[in-house]
Amino acid sequence: MDFSALTGETLKAIHGATFGSDEITFETTSGRTFRLFHSQDCCESVSVNEVIGNVEDLIGSPLTMAEETGSDDQGDIQPPEYSESFTWTFYKLATVKGYVTLRWLGESNGYYSESVDFCEVV
Repeated sequence: MDFSALTGETLKAIHGATFGSDEITFETTSGRTFRLFHSQDCCESVSVNEVIGNVEDLIGSPLTMAEETGSDDQGDIQPPEYSESFTWTFYKLATVKGYVTLRWLGESNGYYSESVDFCEVV
């Protein structure tokens, strides 16, 4: 599922949007629930590295933007110390009240997924 599916939804709650979290849940006023998470395999770590902005700005107003962008270890973002392979993934959300970026960091030995999954909870 594409992260942009959140555009137009109004959030009533967000859970887990903190440093170190491995899952963020979005509850909407329309009764839908969405998850950002990583399906853990063996030798990787994927979690929220930083929350930029005030998450409360996303509650109670329709989302005008829900966008995923990323940079792998070929990008211009500094690598984490001691990582053989890493992937940065950014989730950008906005309402008329404010803008938030959720920055995830995936690290591994290069043989495992470092990606973040997005789905609707049914």
